[in-house]
Amino acid sequence: MPKVPRVFTPELKVATVKRMLAGEDISALAREVKIRRTILYRWKDRYRKGGASAFRVKRGRPPKSAPVIEASSKAALDLATAKRRIAELERKIGQQELELDFFQKALRQVADERRPNGERGARRSISSSKK
Repeated sequence: MPKVPRVFTPELKVATVKRMLAGEDISALAREVKIRRTILYRWKDRYRKGGASAFRVKRGRPPKSAPVIEASSKAALDLATAKRRIAELERKIGQQELELDFFQKALRQVADERRPNGERGARRSISSSKK
């Protein structure tokens, strides 16, 4: 038979914590409520952080619903994605500009080294490999 967890009412928790804060012996209190002392200390911490309303929090799995994403966080995510994409495209444009400059210089160099069409027998800039 599986062990069923006990459920304590918020009123019992508040009353027990108030007794702890009043100075009662915690071990005796734990035996009386039939609970471990560590749980009593957790209750006390929750009470100090949130008061009596800290025990009114619903526990368990939240009901199924569509995931709610805050508009500001979604906008921030979209903005970050767009900035990354822009940076990537700017890098690509820079690379293409470098390649264009290289090929334009190479084309100018080849054009300058070619023989003019009208001049037959002009001296070559590169000697023939045939002897």
